Amino acid sequence: MNNYISSFIKKYFLHFNSLVLLDASKAYKNHIDKRGKMMITIAGAMSTAEIGKILADMIRHDKVHIISCTGANLEEDIMNLVANPSYVKIPNYRELRPNDEKDLLNSGFSRITDTCIPENEAFKVIESCLYKVWLKAMKDSKSYFPHEFIFQILNNKFLEPFYKIDPKYSWVLAALEKKIPIIVPGWEDSTFGNIFTAYCLKKTLSSKIIKTGIDYMIYLARWYINNSNNNIGFFQIGGGISGDFPICVVPLLRQDMNMKNIPLWGYYCQISDSTTSYGSYSGAVPNEKISWGKLGVDTPKFIIESDATIVAPLIFAYILGM
Repeated sequence: MNNYISSFIKKYFLHFNSLVLLDASKAYKNHIDKRGKMMITIAGAMSTAEIGKILADMIRHDKVHIISCTGANLEEDIMNLVANPSYVKIPNYRELRPNDEKDLLNSGFSRITDTCIPENEAFKVIESCLYKVWLKAMKDSKSYFPHEFIFQILNNKFLEPFYKIDPKYSWVLAALEKKIPIIVPGWEDSTFGNIFTAYCLKKTLSSKIIKTGIDYMIYLARWYINNSNNNIGFFQIGGGISGDFPICVVPLLRQDMNMKNIPLWGYYCQISDSTTSYGSYSGAVPNEKISWGKLGVDTPKFIIESDATIVAPLIFAYILGM
């Protein structure tokens, strides 16, 4: 069964979006084989869709070198780790009425399409652990990135007694083990960003302990400079801030910092369901990024207009030789 998925894709993915999937997969693999590095950006609810089952393998096999994700994807990977068996699946979610949704709320469930996350087993367990490290940072007058607080509770094994699935399926744990950087722009928009804000409003915690998006961009800019001798690619799952934020580091360095020798992104692929004519950043075709100084004329460029929960695992399976 080795290489079965890769062989299937090569044999049957011959036209339209399926052919772009194959071409993008080949180009990704070629990029890595030539010692290039790759950023993956994660939007949507990919962690709740359990992308960690294969993304963790990509990280451990050195196919990913830096990740940008929404705050939701950062926290939902850990929620899945500690509460997955308590999740409730709703196959008929399209048929739910407003009162059905209210019943879910009253029962302590937050719904993401067909999956409901339990408040007590997921949110409350992690919050109790995060509060410890938030409070310690305030007492020590230290500040950290949002993902570093997650790393702290994992390193301190605060969550380990609550693991409900094999930890090898957590992409955040894999990133911690491999020491790859994580960028989390717009973290304030996440559940734990909201919870942290509430603590600040109650004057229990100080907002000064959380590093901001500007700090993340400075961190990313330095990482890009230090790795600029490598050909750095950009693989975007979905749209939104997780992709829009980090791709701008190249024009920032080349135009705003006047570092003309900084290379453009060396590979670009986006899995998107956004429509170009709506004027969204997420729907912009790759060539538009040339005018912004992000990609070059000769940069390998791909856009796969499809469902990321289907496409991303297939591409990763091809790259891993499954």
